[in-house]
Amino acid sequence: MSEAVASIIKPKSIYGEVGKFILSAGVGFIVDIAAYYVFYHNVFDQRVYHVLGMRLTDDILSLAISFFLGVMVNFLITKFLVFSHSKSSSAKQFLRFIAVAIIGFFANLGILKLMIHYFNMYPPVARPLAALSLFFASFFVHKLFSFSLSLRHHATPGNSD
Repeated sequence: MSEAVASIIKPKSIYGEVGKFILSAGVGFIVDIAAYYVFYHNVFDQRVYHVLGMRLTDDILSLAISFFLGVMVNFLITKFLVFSHSKSSSAKQFLRFIAVAIIGFFANLGILKLMIHYFNMYPPVARPLAALSLFFASFFVHKLFSFSLSLRHHATPGNSD
């Protein structure tokens, strides 16, 4: 593999990881926002739904589905591109990633409700703003917890990273 390609695939510093995480999160974000828009405008035609005994609005159902789709895409890209050097098992990484995503979901939900119900923002505009507000915290939580990597970059023998 050429050095140019290797430098893109394997981060040489936290800045490389951050850049790749931005790419990973960006793709997940696009999937999330696009799915939110599709579900909000084209799938849910009622304002309120009753699911498992809960009263859920169309914006919350759209968030639940779109967030899950974005998380799945984000996990796969993050695992194989950003933190591929993690020694944790895939199952452990996935469970931790999902745990962080669940916390992130409720943080997004709180911010989204605040923006929609208190600031009267249009839901498809409030959704990306809610997601972007949590981005940087997400990088560090996933690095330290989901993929069990320290903030310092450690070179491994035979690896020039």
